[in-house]
Amino acid sequence: MSPSITTKLALICYLSLSAEAFSSNNFIKTPRASLAIPSPSVRLGYTNDALSNAFQSHQNQGKSTTRGTSTATQISLSIRGGSAIASTISSSPTNFFNANLVGLALITALIKIFDRLTRKDNSSDEDEPKPAAIKSLQIKFLSVFWLLRCADWLQGPYFYEVYSSKIFNGVPASLAVVSKLFLTGFASTALFGPLVGRLSDSKGRKRGTLAFALLYSLGAATTKSNVLGVLLMGRVLSGIGTSLLFSAPEAWLVGEAMSKEKGGQYLGETFGLAYAGDALVAIIAGQFAGAAAGARGPTGPFELSIGFLVAGAALASFLWTENKAEKNANDEAPTIGDAVNVIKKDPKIILVGAVQSLFEAAMYIFVLQWPPAISGIIANSFNGSATPYGTVFSCFMASCLLGSTIFGQLVKKNVPTETSTSAMLSVATVAMGIAAWISRSSTIVAMPLAALVAAFFAFEGCVGMYFPSIGTLRSKYVPDSHRSVIMNLFGIPLNVLVVSVFLSIKRLGVSGALGISTGALALATASMFKLKSMSKDN
Repeated sequence: MSPSITTKLALICYLSLSAEAFSSNNFIKTPRASLAIPSPSVRLGYTNDALSNAFQSHQNQGKSTTRGTSTATQISLSIRGGSAIASTISSSPTNFFNANLVGLALITALIKIFDRLTRKDNSSDEDEPKPAAIKSLQIKFLSVFWLLRCADWLQGPYFYEVYSSKIFNGVPASLAVVSKLFLTGFASTALFGPLVGRLSDSKGRKRGTLAFALLYSLGAATTKSNVLGVLLMGRVLSGIGTSLLFSAPEAWLVGEAMSKEKGGQYLGETFGLAYAGDALVAIIAGQFAGAAAGARGPTGPFELSIGFLVAGAALASFLWTENKAEKNANDEAPTIGDAVNVIKKDPKIILVGAVQSLFEAAMYIFVLQWPPAISGIIANSFNGSATPYGTVFSCFMASCLLGSTIFGQLVKKNVPTETSTSAMLSVATVAMGIAAWISRSSTIVAMPLAALVAAFFAFEGCVGMYFPSIGTLRSKYVPDSHRSVIMNLFGIPLNVLVVSVFLSIKRLGVSGALGISTGALALATASMFKLKSMSKDN
Protein backbone atom coordinates (compact mmCIF):
# COMPACT_ATOMS: atom_id res chain seq x y z
CA MET A 1 0.00 0.00 0.00
CA SER A 2 2.26 1.10 -2.50
CA PRO A 3 2.09 2.04 -0.27
CA SER A 4 0.97 3.05 -0.15
CA ILE A 5 3.09 3.33 1.02
CA THR A 6 1.09 5.69 1.84
CA THR A 7 -2.45 3.09 1.83
CA LYS A 8 -1.22 -0.12 3.20
CA LEU A 9 -4.54 -1.87 3.65
CA ALA A 10 -2.83 -5.19 4.20
CA LEU A 11 -0.77 -3.76 7.03
CA ILE A 12 -3.75 -2.26 8.77
CA CYS A 13 -5.78 -5.47 8.42
CA TYR A 14 -3.21 -7.21 10.58
CA LEU A 15 -2.91 -4.27 12.96
CA SER A 16 -6.62 -4.36 13.56
CA LEU A 17 -6.58 -8.11 14.23
CA SER A 18 -4.05 -7.49 16.99
CA ALA A 19 -5.39 -4.16 18.18
CA GLU A 20 -5.82 -5.15 21.82
CA ALA A 21 -2.14 -4.32 22.22
CA PHE A 22 -3.03 -0.66 21.97
CA SER A 23 -4.41 -0.64 25.49
CA SER A 24 -0.91 -0.13 26.93
CA ASN A 25 -0.74 2.63 29.52
CA ASN A 26 2.28 4.13 27.83
CA PHE A 27 0.25 5.27 24.84
CA ILE A 28 -1.99 8.20 24.35
CA LYS A 29 -5.29 6.31 24.60
CA THR A 30 -7.07 5.60 21.36
CA PRO A 31 -9.92 3.21 20.54
CA ARG A 32 -9.36 -0.33 19.38
CA ALA A 33 -7.27 -0.72 16.21
CA SER A 34 -6.11 2.87 16.05
CA LEU A 35 -2.51 3.84 15.44
CA ALA A 36 -1.37 5.17 18.81
CA ILE A 37 1.46 7.66 19.15
CA PRO A 38 3.52 7.33 22.32
CA SER A 39 2.90 10.17 24.73
CA PRO A 40 5.74 12.72 24.67
CA SER A 41 5.58 12.96 28.43
CA VAL A 42 6.10 9.22 28.76
CA ARG A 43 8.95 9.15 26.23
CA LEU A 44 10.86 11.85 28.10
CA GLY A 45 9.63 11.08 31.58
CA TYR A 46 11.50 7.84 32.10
CA THR A 47 14.80 9.66 31.58
CA ASN A 48 13.96 12.19 34.27
CA ASP A 49 12.85 9.45 36.67
CA ALA A 50 16.04 7.49 36.12
CA LEU A 51 18.23 10.52 36.77
CA SER A 52 16.16 11.42 39.83
CA ASN A 53 16.60 7.92 41.30
CA ALA A 54 20.33 8.00 40.63
CA PHE A 55 20.63 11.42 42.25
CA GLN A 56 18.72 10.25 45.34
CA SER A 57 21.04 7.26 45.63
CA HIS A 58 24.00 9.59 45.43
CA GLN A 59 22.57 11.79 48.19
CA ASN A 60 22.10 8.83 50.52
CA GLN A 61 25.77 7.96 50.27
CA GLY A 62 26.85 11.32 51.73
CA LYS A 63 29.17 13.94 50.30
CA SER A 64 32.88 13.45 49.91
CA THR A 65 35.30 16.17 50.99
CA THR A 66 38.01 15.32 48.52
CA ARG A 67 38.12 16.23 44.86
CA GLY A 68 39.06 12.69 43.80
CA THR A 69 36.18 11.13 45.74
CA SER A 70 33.76 13.71 44.32
CA THR A 71 34.87 12.86 40.80
CA ALA A 72 34.46 9.14 41.45
CA THR A 73 30.99 9.74 42.84
CA GLN A 74 30.02 11.73 39.76
CA ILE A 75 31.21 8.91 37.52
CA SER A 76 29.29 6.44 39.65
CA LEU A 77 26.21 8.63 39.39
CA SER A 78 26.51 8.72 35.61
CA ILE A 79 26.89 4.94 35.41
CA ARG A 80 23.94 4.35 37.69
CA GLY A 81 21.83 6.86 35.81
CA GLY A 82 22.71 5.18 32.52
CA SER A 83 21.94 1.78 34.01
CA ALA A 84 18.61 3.01 35.28
CA ILE A 85 17.72 4.39 31.86
CA ALA A 86 18.77 1.17 30.15
CA SER A 87 16.79 -0.84 32.70
CA THR A 88 13.69 1.28 32.10
CA ILE A 89 14.01 0.97 28.32
CA SER A 90 14.31 -2.80 28.54
CA SER A 91 11.52 -3.18 31.10
CA SER A 92 8.71 -3.38 28.54
CA PRO A 93 8.27 -3.54 24.76
CA THR A 94 6.52 -0.18 24.78
CA ASN A 95 9.47 1.54 26.46
CA PHE A 96 11.84 -0.26 24.12
CA PHE A 97 10.08 1.00 21.00
CA ASN A 98 9.49 4.44 22.50
CA ALA A 99 13.26 4.75 22.91
CA ASN A 100 13.79 3.61 19.32
CA LEU A 101 11.24 6.16 18.12
CA VAL A 102 13.06 8.97 19.91
CA GLY A 103 16.36 7.77 18.48
CA LEU A 104 15.04 7.68 14.92
CA ALA A 105 13.52 11.14 15.31
CA LEU A 106 16.79 12.52 16.68
CA ILE A 107 18.82 11.07 13.80
CA THR A 108 16.45 12.64 11.27
CA ALA A 109 16.55 15.97 13.09
CA LEU A 110 20.35 15.93 13.23
CA ILE A 111 20.56 15.29 9.49
CA LYS A 112 18.27 18.25 8.86
CA ILE A 113 20.23 20.50 11.22
CA PHE A 114 23.54 19.48 9.68
CA ASP A 115 22.15 20.18 6.22
CA ARG A 116 21.02 23.67 7.23
CA LEU A 117 24.36 24.49 8.84
CA THR A 118 26.27 23.17 5.84
CA ARG A 119 24.16 25.14 3.39
CA LYS A 120 24.60 28.29 5.45
CA ASP A 121 28.38 27.89 5.55
CA ASN A 122 28.62 27.13 1.84
CA SER A 123 26.15 29.73 0.67
CA SER A 124 27.35 32.23 -1.89
CA ASP A 125 25.99 34.79 -4.26
CA GLU A 126 26.38 32.26 -7.06
CA ASP A 127 23.77 29.91 -5.56
CA GLU A 128 20.82 29.81 -7.89
CA PRO A 129 17.48 30.33 -6.12
CA LYS A 130 14.62 27.99 -6.81
CA PRO A 131 12.38 29.38 -9.56
CA ALA A 132 9.11 30.85 -8.34
CA ALA A 133 7.19 28.66 -10.79
CA ILE A 134 8.68 25.52 -9.21
CA LYS A 135 7.86 26.71 -5.69
CA SER A 136 4.28 27.35 -6.77
CA LEU A 137 4.05 23.91 -8.41
CA GLN A 138 5.34 22.18 -5.28
CA ILE A 139 2.79 23.97 -3.11
CA LYS A 140 -0.04 23.08 -5.46
CA PHE A 141 0.95 19.43 -5.68
CA LEU A 142 1.90 18.76 -2.06
CA SER A 143 -1.21 20.39 -0.57
CA VAL A 144 -3.46 18.14 -2.64
CA PHE A 145 -1.28 15.04 -2.37
CA TRP A 146 -1.08 15.10 1.43
CA LEU A 147 -4.84 15.61 1.82
CA LEU A 148 -5.56 12.64 -0.44
CA ARG A 149 -2.97 10.48 1.29
CA CYS A 150 -4.41 11.42 4.67
CA ALA A 151 -7.80 10.17 3.49
CA ASP A 152 -6.22 6.89 2.47
CA TRP A 153 -4.36 6.46 5.78
CA LEU A 154 -7.52 7.29 7.75
CA GLN A 155 -9.33 4.28 6.33
CA GLY A 156 -6.48 1.86 6.93
CA PRO A 157 -6.52 1.32 10.73
CA TYR A 158 -10.18 0.26 10.76
CA PHE A 159 -10.33 -1.82 7.59
CA TYR A 160 -10.72 -5.08 9.48
CA GLU A 161 -12.94 -3.79 12.25
CA VAL A 162 -15.44 -1.98 10.03
CA TYR A 163 -16.12 -5.14 8.03
CA SER A 164 -15.91 -7.62 10.91
CA SER A 165 -18.59 -5.58 12.70
CA LYS A 166 -21.13 -6.35 9.96
CA ILE A 167 -23.91 -8.88 10.48
CA PHE A 168 -25.31 -10.81 7.51
CA ASN A 169 -28.58 -12.67 8.04
CA GLY A 170 -28.01 -12.65 11.77
CA VAL A 171 -24.47 -14.00 11.53
CA PRO A 172 -21.40 -11.81 12.24
CA ALA A 173 -18.96 -11.45 9.38
CA SER A 174 -16.26 -14.12 9.52
CA LEU A 175 -12.56 -13.67 8.86
CA ALA A 176 -13.09 -15.48 5.56
CA VAL A 177 -15.63 -12.85 4.47
CA VAL A 178 -13.33 -10.01 5.50
CA SER A 179 -10.48 -11.65 3.57
CA LYS A 180 -12.64 -11.86 0.46
CA LEU A 181 -13.47 -8.18 0.75
CA PHE A 182 -9.77 -7.45 1.16
CA LEU A 183 -8.83 -9.48 -1.93
CA THR A 184 -11.64 -7.89 -3.93
CA GLY A 185 -9.87 -4.55 -3.64
CA PHE A 186 -6.61 -6.05 -4.88
CA ALA A 187 -8.32 -7.81 -7.77
CA SER A 188 -10.12 -4.61 -8.74
CA THR A 189 -6.85 -2.68 -8.83
CA ALA A 190 -5.23 -5.32 -11.03
CA LEU A 191 -8.16 -5.69 -13.43
CA PHE A 192 -9.19 -2.08 -13.90
CA GLY A 193 -5.85 -0.33 -13.30
CA PRO A 194 -4.65 -0.27 -16.94
CA LEU A 195 -8.05 0.91 -18.17
CA VAL A 196 -8.36 3.80 -15.72
CA GLY A 197 -4.71 4.63 -16.36
CA ARG A 198 -5.47 4.96 -20.07
CA LEU A 199 -8.48 7.15 -19.32
CA SER A 200 -6.39 9.31 -17.01
CA ASP A 201 -3.77 9.83 -19.72
CA SER A 202 -6.31 10.59 -22.44
CA LYS A 203 -8.95 12.55 -20.50
CA GLY A 204 -6.59 14.34 -18.13
CA ARG A 205 -4.58 13.65 -14.97
CA LYS A 206 -6.48 16.29 -13.02
CA ARG A 207 -9.73 14.53 -13.92
CA GLY A 208 -8.13 11.26 -12.87
CA THR A 209 -7.28 12.70 -9.47
CA LEU A 210 -10.83 14.03 -9.04
CA ALA A 211 -12.18 10.63 -10.12
CA PHE A 212 -10.09 9.02 -7.37
CA ALA A 213 -11.63 11.32 -4.77
CA LEU A 214 -15.13 10.48 -6.01
CA LEU A 215 -14.61 6.72 -6.19
CA TYR A 216 -12.87 6.56 -2.82
CA SER A 217 -15.64 8.63 -1.23
CA LEU A 218 -18.28 6.28 -2.61
CA GLY A 219 -16.28 3.30 -1.37
CA ALA A 220 -16.02 4.84 2.09
CA ALA A 221 -19.75 5.58 2.14
CA THR A 222 -20.60 1.93 1.47
CA THR A 223 -19.13 0.95 4.85
CA LYS A 224 -22.35 2.20 6.42
CA SER A 225 -24.25 -0.63 4.71
CA ASN A 226 -24.89 -4.13 6.06
CA VAL A 227 -25.52 -5.58 2.60
CA LEU A 228 -22.66 -7.77 1.38
CA GLY A 229 -23.21 -6.84 -2.26
CA VAL A 230 -22.93 -3.13 -1.43
CA LEU A 231 -19.73 -3.74 0.54
CA LEU A 232 -18.22 -5.72 -2.34
CA MET A 233 -19.09 -2.92 -4.75
CA GLY A 234 -17.44 -0.47 -2.37
CA ARG A 235 -14.25 -2.52 -2.40
CA VAL A 236 -14.32 -2.58 -6.22
CA LEU A 237 -14.64 1.21 -6.29
CA SER A 238 -11.87 1.61 -3.73
CA GLY A 239 -9.61 -0.69 -5.74
CA ILE A 240 -10.15 1.37 -8.88
CA GLY A 241 -9.54 4.51 -6.84
CA THR A 242 -6.27 3.11 -5.51
CA SER A 243 -4.94 2.62 -9.04
CA LEU A 244 -5.74 6.28 -9.74
CA LEU A 245 -4.15 7.50 -6.50
CA PHE A 246 -0.84 5.93 -7.41
CA SER A 247 -0.75 7.14 -10.99
CA ALA A 248 -2.82 10.26 -11.73
CA PRO A 249 -1.29 12.76 -9.24
CA GLU A 250 2.26 11.69 -10.08
CA ALA A 251 1.56 11.86 -13.82
CA TRP A 252 0.05 15.33 -13.34
CA LEU A 253 3.12 16.52 -11.42
CA VAL A 254 5.58 15.20 -14.00
CA GLY A 255 3.57 16.64 -16.88
CA GLU A 256 3.46 20.07 -15.24
CA ALA A 257 7.12 20.03 -14.23
CA MET A 258 8.30 19.12 -17.70
CA SER A 259 6.39 22.04 -19.15
CA LYS A 260 8.34 24.51 -16.98
CA GLU A 261 11.92 25.68 -17.35
CA LYS A 262 14.24 23.47 -15.27
CA GLY A 263 11.16 21.72 -13.88
CA GLY A 264 12.65 18.26 -14.28
CA GLN A 265 15.62 19.19 -12.10
CA TYR A 266 13.37 19.59 -9.06
CA LEU A 267 11.26 16.43 -9.44
CA GLY A 268 13.51 14.43 -7.12
CA GLU A 269 13.26 17.11 -4.45
CA THR A 270 9.47 17.27 -4.84
CA PHE A 271 9.07 13.50 -4.54
CA GLY A 272 11.31 13.53 -1.47
CA LEU A 273 9.17 16.19 0.19
CA ALA A 274 5.98 14.36 -0.76
CA TYR A 275 6.91 11.07 0.86
CA ALA A 276 8.70 12.55 3.85
CA GLY A 277 5.49 14.42 4.60
CA ASP A 278 3.49 11.26 3.91
CA ALA A 279 5.17 9.49 6.85
CA LEU A 280 4.08 12.29 9.19
CA VAL A 281 0.61 12.33 7.64
CA ALA A 282 0.27 8.59 8.36
CA ILE A 283 0.96 9.06 12.07
CA ILE A 284 -1.37 12.05 12.37
CA ALA A 285 -4.09 10.23 10.44
CA GLY A 286 -3.89 7.38 12.95
CA GLN A 287 -4.77 9.81 15.73
CA PHE A 288 -7.61 11.31 13.71
CA ALA A 289 -8.89 7.81 12.98
CA GLY A 290 -8.88 6.92 16.66
CA ALA A 291 -10.80 10.05 17.58
CA ALA A 292 -13.33 9.50 14.79
CA ALA A 293 -13.85 5.88 15.79
CA GLY A 294 -14.40 6.90 19.40
CA ALA A 295 -17.09 9.34 18.34
CA ARG A 296 -18.76 7.44 15.48
CA GLY A 297 -17.72 3.80 15.76
CA PRO A 298 -15.62 1.88 13.21
CA THR A 299 -17.21 3.72 10.28
CA GLY A 300 -16.13 7.07 11.74
CA PRO A 301 -12.67 7.13 10.11
CA PHE A 302 -14.23 6.34 6.73
CA GLU A 303 -16.71 9.17 7.15
CA LEU A 304 -13.91 11.54 8.15
CA SER A 305 -11.84 10.48 5.14
CA ILE A 306 -14.61 11.73 2.86
CA GLY A 307 -14.03 15.23 4.25
CA PHE A 308 -10.33 15.05 3.37
CA LEU A 309 -11.17 13.70 -0.08
CA VAL A 310 -13.57 16.57 -0.69
CA ALA A 311 -10.96 19.07 0.52
CA GLY A 312 -8.28 17.55 -1.71
CA ALA A 313 -10.60 17.49 -4.71
CA ALA A 314 -11.59 21.11 -4.11
CA LEU A 315 -7.97 22.23 -3.97
CA ALA A 316 -7.13 20.28 -7.12
CA SER A 317 -10.11 21.84 -8.91
CA PHE A 318 -8.96 25.37 -8.10
CA LEU A 319 -5.17 25.03 -8.12
CA TRP A 320 -4.42 22.48 -10.82
CA THR A 321 -4.58 23.01 -14.54
CA GLU A 322 -5.39 20.05 -16.74
CA ASN A 323 -2.70 18.17 -18.59
CA LYS A 324 -3.08 15.15 -20.84
CA ALA A 325 -0.80 12.65 -22.49
CA GLU A 326 0.52 13.42 -25.93
CA LYS A 327 -1.47 11.93 -28.79
CA ASN A 328 0.09 9.49 -31.22
CA ALA A 329 1.03 10.13 -34.85
CA ASN A 330 -2.59 9.61 -35.94
CA ASP A 331 -3.76 12.25 -33.44
CA GLU A 332 -5.42 9.54 -31.36
CA ALA A 333 -5.44 9.08 -27.62
CA PRO A 334 -2.99 6.43 -26.33
CA THR A 335 -4.35 2.91 -25.94
CA ILE A 336 -3.33 0.01 -23.73
CA GLY A 337 -1.95 -1.77 -26.79
CA ASP A 338 0.18 1.26 -27.61
CA ALA A 339 1.54 1.25 -24.07
CA VAL A 340 2.43 -2.44 -24.31
CA ASN A 341 4.31 -1.79 -27.55
CA VAL A 342 6.18 1.11 -25.96
CA ILE A 343 7.25 -1.16 -23.10
CA LYS A 344 8.43 -3.89 -25.47
CA LYS A 345 10.60 -1.48 -27.46
CA ASP A 346 12.45 0.01 -24.49
CA PRO A 347 14.25 -2.35 -22.07
CA LYS A 348 14.81 0.52 -19.64
CA ILE A 349 11.05 0.84 -19.13
CA ILE A 350 10.87 -2.91 -18.51
CA LEU A 351 13.61 -2.64 -15.88
CA VAL A 352 11.92 0.30 -14.12
CA GLY A 353 8.65 -1.64 -14.15
CA ALA A 354 10.37 -4.72 -12.77
CA VAL A 355 11.77 -2.68 -9.87
CA GLN A 356 8.31 -1.23 -9.22
CA SER A 357 6.47 -4.56 -9.31
CA LEU A 358 9.02 -6.57 -7.34
CA PHE A 359 9.76 -4.03 -4.61
CA GLU A 360 6.14 -3.14 -3.97
CA ALA A 361 5.13 -6.81 -3.95
CA ALA A 362 7.85 -7.46 -1.36
CA MET A 363 6.58 -4.49 0.64
CA TYR A 364 2.98 -5.68 0.66
CA ILE A 365 4.06 -9.17 1.71
CA PHE A 366 6.13 -7.61 4.48
CA VAL A 367 3.25 -5.56 5.84
CA LEU A 368 1.16 -8.72 6.01
CA GLN A 369 3.83 -10.64 7.90
CA TRP A 370 5.68 -8.29 10.24
CA PRO A 371 3.07 -8.45 13.05
CA PRO A 372 3.26 -12.24 13.56
CA ALA A 373 7.03 -12.15 12.95
CA ILE A 374 7.69 -9.65 15.71
CA SER A 375 4.98 -10.62 18.22
CA GLY A 376 6.44 -14.02 19.04
CA ILE A 377 9.93 -12.68 19.62
CA ILE A 378 8.58 -9.84 21.77
CA ALA A 379 6.62 -12.33 23.86
CA ASN A 380 9.77 -14.40 24.42
CA SER A 381 11.93 -11.36 25.16
CA PHE A 382 9.47 -9.70 27.59
CA ASN A 383 7.90 -12.70 29.35
CA GLY A 384 4.72 -12.85 27.31
CA SER A 385 4.10 -9.09 27.02
CA ALA A 386 1.74 -7.90 24.31
CA THR A 387 3.15 -6.21 21.22
CA PRO A 388 2.60 -2.40 21.10
CA TYR A 389 1.67 -2.36 17.42
CA GLY A 390 0.89 1.34 17.43
CA THR A 391 4.36 2.26 18.69
CA VAL A 392 6.01 -0.17 16.28
CA PHE A 393 4.07 1.38 13.41
CA SER A 394 5.14 4.87 14.53
CA CYS A 395 8.76 3.64 14.47
CA PHE A 396 8.23 2.34 10.95
CA MET A 397 6.92 5.71 9.83
CA ALA A 398 9.87 7.44 11.51
CA SER A 399 12.16 5.08 9.59
CA CYS A 400 10.36 6.00 6.36
CA LEU A 401 10.83 9.67 7.19
CA LEU A 402 14.53 9.04 7.75
CA GLY A 403 14.78 7.27 4.39
CA SER A 404 13.02 10.10 2.56
CA THR A 405 15.30 12.59 4.29
CA ILE A 406 18.39 10.67 3.19
CA PHE A 407 17.05 10.61 -0.38
CA GLY A 408 16.63 14.39 -0.26
CA GLN A 409 20.22 14.83 0.91
CA LEU A 410 21.52 12.62 -1.90
CA VAL A 411 19.56 14.64 -4.45
CA LYS A 412 21.13 17.85 -3.16
CA LYS A 413 24.56 16.27 -3.56
CA ASN A 414 23.70 15.35 -7.17
CA VAL A 415 24.03 11.61 -6.57
CA PRO A 416 22.41 9.86 -9.57
CA THR A 417 19.10 8.26 -8.66
CA GLU A 418 20.20 5.05 -10.36
CA THR A 419 23.17 4.84 -7.99
CA SER A 420 21.26 5.61 -4.79
CA THR A 421 18.42 3.27 -5.73
CA SER A 422 20.82 0.41 -6.45
CA ALA A 423 22.39 0.85 -3.01
CA MET A 424 18.98 1.15 -1.35
CA LEU A 425 17.69 -2.06 -2.95
CA SER A 426 20.82 -3.90 -1.90
CA VAL A 427 20.27 -2.85 1.71
CA ALA A 428 16.58 -3.79 1.49
CA THR A 429 17.46 -7.27 0.20
CA VAL A 430 19.96 -7.90 2.99
CA ALA A 431 17.56 -6.56 5.64
CA MET A 432 14.68 -8.72 4.44
CA GLY A 433 16.94 -11.77 4.20
CA ILE A 434 18.04 -11.25 7.82
CA ALA A 435 14.40 -10.89 8.90
CA ALA A 436 13.43 -14.10 7.09
CA TRP A 437 16.33 -15.99 8.68
CA ILE A 438 15.57 -14.71 12.19
CA SER A 439 11.89 -15.62 11.79
CA ARG A 440 12.97 -19.18 11.04
CA SER A 441 15.94 -19.45 13.43
CA SER A 442 15.24 -17.01 16.28
CA THR A 443 16.30 -19.56 18.91
CA ILE A 444 19.91 -19.61 17.66
CA VAL A 445 20.29 -15.81 17.38
CA ALA A 446 22.01 -14.12 20.33
CA MET A 447 19.73 -11.04 20.33
CA PRO A 448 16.75 -11.92 18.10
CA LEU A 449 14.61 -8.90 18.98
CA ALA A 450 17.36 -6.33 18.40
CA ALA A 451 18.41 -8.03 15.14
CA LEU A 452 14.83 -8.30 13.85
CA VAL A 453 13.97 -4.72 14.78
CA ALA A 454 17.14 -3.45 13.11
CA ALA A 455 16.27 -5.39 9.94
CA PHE A 456 12.70 -4.10 9.93
CA PHE A 457 13.76 -0.50 10.52
CA ALA A 458 16.37 -0.76 7.77
CA PHE A 459 13.75 -2.06 5.33
CA GLU A 460 11.27 0.68 6.26
CA GLY A 461 14.02 3.23 5.76
CA CYS A 462 14.45 1.77 2.28
CA VAL A 463 10.70 2.13 1.74
CA GLY A 464 11.06 5.81 2.59
CA MET A 465 13.76 6.10 -0.06
CA TYR A 466 11.96 3.93 -2.60
CA PHE A 467 8.91 6.04 -3.38
CA PRO A 468 10.70 9.29 -4.25
CA SER A 469 13.31 7.20 -6.09
CA ILE A 470 10.84 5.31 -8.25
CA GLY A 471 8.90 8.50 -8.96
CA THR A 472 12.10 10.15 -10.18
CA LEU A 473 13.03 7.12 -12.30
CA ARG A 474 9.59 6.95 -13.89
CA SER A 475 9.75 10.64 -14.72
CA LYS A 476 13.04 9.94 -16.52
CA TYR A 477 12.31 6.70 -18.37
CA VAL A 478 8.53 6.33 -18.75
CA PRO A 479 7.17 8.48 -21.60
CA ASP A 480 4.54 11.04 -20.68
CA SER A 481 2.32 9.81 -23.50
CA HIS A 482 1.61 6.52 -21.67
CA ARG A 483 2.67 7.26 -18.11
CA SER A 484 -0.46 6.34 -16.15
CA VAL A 485 -1.34 3.23 -18.14
CA ILE A 486 2.23 1.89 -17.97
CA MET A 487 2.35 2.41 -14.21
CA ASN A 488 -0.88 0.45 -13.85
CA LEU A 489 0.22 -2.32 -16.21
CA PHE A 490 3.15 -3.06 -13.93
CA GLY A 491 0.69 -3.21 -11.06
CA ILE A 492 -0.76 -6.45 -12.46
CA PRO A 493 2.19 -8.76 -11.62
CA LEU A 494 2.52 -6.95 -8.29
CA ASN A 495 -1.03 -7.81 -7.27
CA VAL A 496 -0.82 -11.36 -8.62
CA LEU A 497 2.26 -12.08 -6.49
CA VAL A 498 0.77 -10.56 -3.34
CA VAL A 499 -2.54 -12.41 -3.67
CA SER A 500 -0.72 -15.68 -4.40
CA VAL A 501 1.32 -15.36 -1.21
CA PHE A 502 -1.79 -14.34 0.75
CA LEU A 503 -3.65 -17.46 -0.41
CA SER A 504 -0.65 -19.72 0.30
CA ILE A 505 0.32 -18.29 3.66
CA LYS A 506 -0.61 -21.42 5.62
CA ARG A 507 1.92 -23.45 3.64
CA LEU A 508 4.58 -20.76 3.50
CA GLY A 509 4.48 -19.50 7.06
CA VAL A 510 6.00 -16.19 8.11
CA SER A 511 9.58 -17.09 7.25
CA GLY A 512 8.55 -18.49 3.85
CA ALA A 513 6.63 -15.35 2.96
CA LEU A 514 9.53 -13.13 4.01
CA GLY A 515 11.79 -15.41 2.00
CA ILE A 516 9.71 -14.72 -1.11
CA SER A 517 10.00 -10.99 -0.34
CA THR A 518 13.77 -11.42 -0.17
CA GLY A 519 13.80 -13.13 -3.56
CA ALA A 520 11.66 -10.40 -5.09
CA LEU A 521 13.97 -7.73 -3.69
CA ALA A 522 17.03 -9.54 -5.04
CA LEU A 523 15.48 -9.57 -8.52
CA ALA A 524 14.60 -5.88 -8.16
CA THR A 525 18.21 -5.15 -7.17
CA ALA A 526 19.53 -7.03 -10.21
CA SER A 527 17.14 -5.09 -12.46
CA MET A 528 18.27 -1.81 -10.96
CA PHE A 529 21.97 -2.57 -11.44
CA LYS A 530 21.23 -3.47 -15.06
CA LEU A 531 19.40 -0.16 -15.52
CA LYS A 532 22.29 1.69 -13.90
CA SER A 533 24.70 0.01 -16.31
CA MET A 534 22.55 0.92 -19.32
CA SER A 535 22.24 4.53 -18.18
CA LYS A 536 26.03 4.81 -17.92
CA ASP A 537 26.45 3.37 -21.43
CA ASN A 538 24.02 5.94 -22.78
